[in-house]
Amino acid sequence: MYDRKTWIILSICGVLLALNLYYAQENQKVVSERLTREAAARKALEPVRDPAAVTTTAELTVETPPPSTAEELIVLQNDKVAYTLTNIGGGVKYAEFKNEFEVGSKTVRVRANRFGAGPIGAIAGVTQSLENVAYSYNRDESITGKKAVYIAKLPSGLIAKKTFTLTEGDTVGAPYLLGFDLQLQNATTAAVNLAQWSIFLGESAPTYQAEVAQQTGYFWHETGDMHFEHVGSFKGGMMSAANPNQLVTATTNVEYAGVTNQFFATVLRPIEPAVTNIWAKSSMHVLGPNTKPVASVNAGLYLPTITLEPEQQKTLSYRIFIGPKHNDMLRKMEAHWGEGWGHVMQYGWFDIVSRTLNWILNFYHQLIDGVAKNWSWGLSIIFLTITVRTLIWPLHAKSTHTMKRMAKLQPKMAELKEKYPDDPSKLNTEMMGLYKKYGINPLGGCLPMLLQIPIFFGFYRMLQYAVELRGQGFLWVHDLSQPDTLTHIAGIPINILPIVMAITSYLQIRMVPMTGDKMQQNIMKLMPFMFFFFCYNFASALALYWTTQNIFSIGQTWLMNKVPEPELVARTGPTKKGWVQRMAEQQAEMKKRKAAGGDTSEMKNVTPDKKKRPPRTGG
Repeated sequence: MYDRKTWIILSICGVLLALNLYYAQENQKVVSERLTREAAARKALEPVRDPAAVTTTAELTVETPPPSTAEELIVLQNDKVAYTLTNIGGGVKYAEFKNEFEVGSKTVRVRANRFGAGPIGAIAGVTQSLENVAYSYNRDESITGKKAVYIAKLPSGLIAKKTFTLTEGDTVGAPYLLGFDLQLQNATTAAVNLAQWSIFLGESAPTYQAEVAQQTGYFWHETGDMHFEHVGSFKGGMMSAANPNQLVTATTNVEYAGVTNQFFATVLRPIEPAVTNIWAKSSMHVLGPNTKPVASVNAGLYLPTITLEPEQQKTLSYRIFIGPKHNDMLRKMEAHWGEGWGHVMQYGWFDIVSRTLNWILNFYHQLIDGVAKNWSWGLSIIFLTITVRTLIWPLHAKSTHTMKRMAKLQPKMAELKEKYPDDPSKLNTEMMGLYKKYGINPLGGCLPMLLQIPIFFGFYRMLQYAVELRGQGFLWVHDLSQPDTLTHIAGIPINILPIVMAITSYLQIRMVPMTGDKMQQNIMKLMPFMFFFFCYNFASALALYWTTQNIFSIGQTWLMNKVPEPELVARTGPTKKGWVQRMAEQQAEMKKRKAAGGDTSEMKNVTPDKKKRPPRTGG
């Protein structure tokens, strides 16, 4: 596997992977307007109200009790999540996952909306500022631990009644879902358009210091397509200017929107999708003492365009998901809670590959968990890697066989280079003829390797977002989602698996006969160490995968070396020229014509000469 062409392909993978980290998503082709213009446009929708508003006898007005000026917290919880609700803003202040802990801790649980500007479900005004007014907790309609009802009169004159309800039952994904009903009443004397207000989607920040910034951002699902903008887009880049406040104008129904980081997401899904807009802002926060600030994102989903006449009411129903990005769970949720949940994983172009690999990973885990519970996920990665390498063995064998035959042609190639040192076109033509004579496809060694690129990237994306690996140990590894740091020397972390990965990669190269000149051979020898530095601080799950495939490939190469060398026999009789050879010959012929000053065009003018038209006469 690890001959010269293989390492060239892997080098391309490394470069693409590096670009993927920094430019993980392309700029979405959506119409974005500046915040000031949108604010002005929405301000025009807001009617003029009489400050001395007349009293109303509408139902919600009668039910509005005096709000508490102090913050009061209410907890709705199940065996997976504890949702802490606040009366300030009337929403979910934070959600705490009972089985998910901060990196390096077994006591501090992960919280969603940790640095939120307000609670999830809060209402924001025209300038996207949260109206964090004090709501009254309606105890008569609430159910302790299961349902919370809040009501308040907003500064805009609207009366808002919010109902948050736990989703009970054994349906997949239910513990991470909240029912959210927003009942609005126009308590002013003029009609209002609800499109000038939005619902706060929450905040998302990296869960640990080394988390890649491009994994944090906001997203929206529109007409079956997933759109994502990471926090780096707020700063701008080579192709875009900085934009600290972003506004996305959807052209079709928005099925859901939310915020996310590497492993967790918050999603607001309307029961009745509508054409609406999404806003987002970025901010900086410190995760712990003596750490650098990291970027987080706050976002909101605008209400649909609905006009409320005075005293008129409207109820908007939503479903809130606050939970881990577990691929298997999200895919199964589509059968019960609507389509598109699986896209929250954001596997990208290699979605089908990553989904398949994740399914196999979980399948192996189910088999192994009862036997070796503490090491089950690490063993599952090993078995998955062996399965993949076994399935692509025929591709590897074909590539190796072709390359061995090409290696035997090297002496003849050297003769051709000496014969045509100053005529590259002729040299290329003769080389193609040589390949044809011995029945060798010059692309036969590369194409099988190129076919493995989607598997490599699919594997990488799958392991990158596998929340199942958080906190799972294997051998000396404490957390497969983090580097396997054993200790620090002079402030440098000592990660064992990347070191083993580099050593096994180097051993593979030593097992494969070197081709090319001295410089190319030296570059090939340095490739394992280049990948070592590139992958040193990656998750140990990825290093475990790479090390396993290296060891497997060493055994595979050893077996291939035991197979008798392919014979290099010239074909007898006339052979039809391949298209590669014909192209090379045509190129050489055109170059000769050009050197001789002749016509290099291969196209003949077959258009008949136009007959001269007789002059028109008047009359």
